[in-house]
Amino acid sequence: MNKLNIVILAAGKGTRMYSTLPKVLHVVGAKTILAHVIDCAKTLNPNKIIVVYGFGGEMVKEAFANENITWVKQEEQLGTGHAVQQAVPFLEDDADTLILLGDVPLVDSSACRKLLEQANNKLAILSFNKDDPTGYGRIVRELTGNVAAIVEHKDATVVQRQINEVNTGIMAMPNKYLVTWLSALTNHNAQGEYYLTDIVELAVNDKVNVVAEITADEWSVTGINSKTDLAQIERVYQLRNAQKLLQQGVTIKDPARLDVRGLLNCGRDVEIDVNCVFEGNVSLGDNVKISANCIIKNAIIEAGVQIAPFTHIDDTKIGENSRIGPFARLRPGTTLAADTHIGNFVELKNSQVDVGSKINHLSYVGDTTVGKNVNIGAGTITCNYDGANKFRTIIEDNAFIGSDSQLVAPVTIGRGATIAAGSTITRDAPADALTFCRAKDQKTIVGWKRPQKIKK
Repeated sequence: MNKLNIVILAAGKGTRMYSTLPKVLHVVGAKTILAHVIDCAKTLNPNKIIVVYGFGGEMVKEAFANENITWVKQEEQLGTGHAVQQAVPFLEDDADTLILLGDVPLVDSSACRKLLEQANNKLAILSFNKDDPTGYGRIVRELTGNVAAIVEHKDATVVQRQINEVNTGIMAMPNKYLVTWLSALTNHNAQGEYYLTDIVELAVNDKVNVVAEITADEWSVTGINSKTDLAQIERVYQLRNAQKLLQQGVTIKDPARLDVRGLLNCGRDVEIDVNCVFEGNVSLGDNVKISANCIIKNAIIEAGVQIAPFTHIDDTKIGENSRIGPFARLRPGTTLAADTHIGNFVELKNSQVDVGSKINHLSYVGDTTVGKNVNIGAGTITCNYDGANKFRTIIEDNAFIGSDSQLVAPVTIGRGATIAAGSTITRDAPADALTFCRAKDQKTIVGWKRPQKIKK
C-alpha cells in the first residue's frame, strides 16, 4: 500500500445541536465523536493525520493535545472542497489521501482499508444503498460499473432520483490527482460553496477511473447533526458492544439496556442484568453476577462476586466470592479482600477490608483499615473528619463493633475487641476486651473552637 495521508473534516458548527460545544466534541460511548474517527484513522497506520477544524477552534485542539495531529483551521465555512483545500500544503506528493468526516463516529476501519485498495491510481468513493435516498447525492454509474457522476438530490432528474446508491462523503485517491482537482474547483452554484463531490466530474474528464465501494453498514457512514442523531448513534454503539459481549459468552438480560462507556473485560459465565452502566476500565472475573441498575467505574471485580441491585462502585477492587449491596456505595481507594460482605446502604471510602469481614447495614466506613473476620454492626460510623482534617481508623482481626457505634479517628480497635452497641469511642480499645461508653449527662463546653486545617 502507498504512503497514506488522512484528512478529517471537523470544521462544522453543528447548528442543529443547539450547543456551545463543538459538534465533534459531543460524546458517544464516553468518547468524543472526533476521537472515534481519529482512533479509526490510527488503525490504518497513516504517515500523517490532518484535522481541518473551525467552530470551537482551540477547544477542539486542546481536547487532542496529546495526539500526533496536524491541525489546519478553516476560517470560513465555504464547503467541503474548500475544507480539503486548506490541507493541501500538508499533503505528501507521493501519498494517497483518505478523506474522513469528523462527525461519523462509527466509521469502520475495514471498509476504509477496502476503499484504499480500490484507490490504486483511481478515485474511490464509499457509498451505501438507502431505502429512502431523499436529500443524498446519487451515485450515477456507467455501464462498465465505474462512477460517471455524483448528482445532488436537488439537481437530479426524475430517473436519477430512483437511484438508491448514495454518497457518504468518504473517499480516497492519489495526491497527484487530488491537488490538481482541488485547484480546479469552482463555487458557481446556488450555495456559493466549493463542493468536494465536483472532483468526480474532473476525474472523469481526466480519464481517471472513478469507483464506488458499497458498504452494507449504513450506521458506519451516518453523520451526527442533531441530538436525536446523537441518541440514535449511542444506542447503535451500545447494542454493538452488547453483541460483542454476547458472542464472548456473557449473559446479558437485555442488550438494549446496557451501557459500556469505556472498556469492559469479562471472564466466563458473567451475568449482567438490566440498566447497568460500566465506565472507564472495568474487569469482571469468572462467574461474576451484576444485578440490575448498578453503576461500576474503574473497578476490578474478581471471580464469584455478586453485586446486588442499585450498587455504585468507583475505583475499587473487590476480592473473589464477595457479596455487595443492594444500595451499597464503594468510593475511590477501597479494596475488599475475598469473602467480604458489604450490605444495603453501606458506604466505604478509601478503606481496606480484609478476608471474611462484614459490614452489612447502614454504615459509613471511611479512611479505615479493617482486619480479617471483623463484624461491623448496623449504623456504625467511622468519624474520619473533624471539620478540617481527616484521620484513620484501624480495626484489627476478629473485632466486633456493636450497632450504632461511632469510632472517632484516629483510633485503633484491638484484635478480638468488642465494642458495645451505642458507644462513642474516642480512645484506643484494647484487644480481647469489651469496651463501652455511656453518657448520662449532656454537657456544653463554652469557648470551644473547631480545629483548623493543618498545612502540608
